[in-house]
Amino acid sequence: MAIQKNAVIAKALDLLDETGLDGLTMRRLADALEIKAASLYWHFASKQVLLDGMADALMQDVARNVPNAENWQQRLMAVAGEVRRALLARRDGARVFAGTYVVSENVMRVGEAMMAPLHEGGAHPRTASWGAFGIMYFILGFVIEESGVSPEQMDARELLRRGADFASKHAMFPHLTGAREHIFDPDFDARFVFGMETMIAGLTARIAAEA
Repeated sequence: MAIQKNAVIAKALDLLDETGLDGLTMRRLADALEIKAASLYWHFASKQVLLDGMADALMQDVARNVPNAENWQQRLMAVAGEVRRALLARRDGARVFAGTYVVSENVMRVGEAMMAPLHEGGAHPRTASWGAFGIMYFILGFVIEESGVSPEQMDARELLRRGADFASKHAMFPHLTGAREHIFDPDFDARFVFGMETMIAGLTARIAAEA
């Protein structure tokens, strides 16, 4: 039975949700598709090629309709939020995307949507491109951290208790001790907005300096 590449990628994403990236193997995927491994390698020469296809699929619905906003900073924030949600939608989504340099319509559309607001704000091409990449690196790292923590691990009261216990035994870390309620704050939405606002503020200042 012939099988289409899109069907393979869809099954791979479903399997990713079940097993995580470490459990996703070409053999396990072939078994799930009820085909021989050789048939799978006909479409995807290696696992990395498969991951490239999965990375592209993760961006399928991102930046299709970038919302209107009062300024370019808000537009950039909106696109970044869409990327984060898309990566969170799949187990280990950020790990799949990280390290891939996919030249495809979906990925290029997202890159364009991240660079366009920076250009609108007056950024030089290098600032716009490096700025967009820097934001993507932040999103990937943030989502890997966010998705790698279970609700039990992020229980605020338990984390604060552990932080207090640690602080009482390690007085040589006064700044960490004093900020422990913020370090262990489980509000990832607020932390994401803070990180993005900080990066965008830096880019805004750089664009103004380059003008």
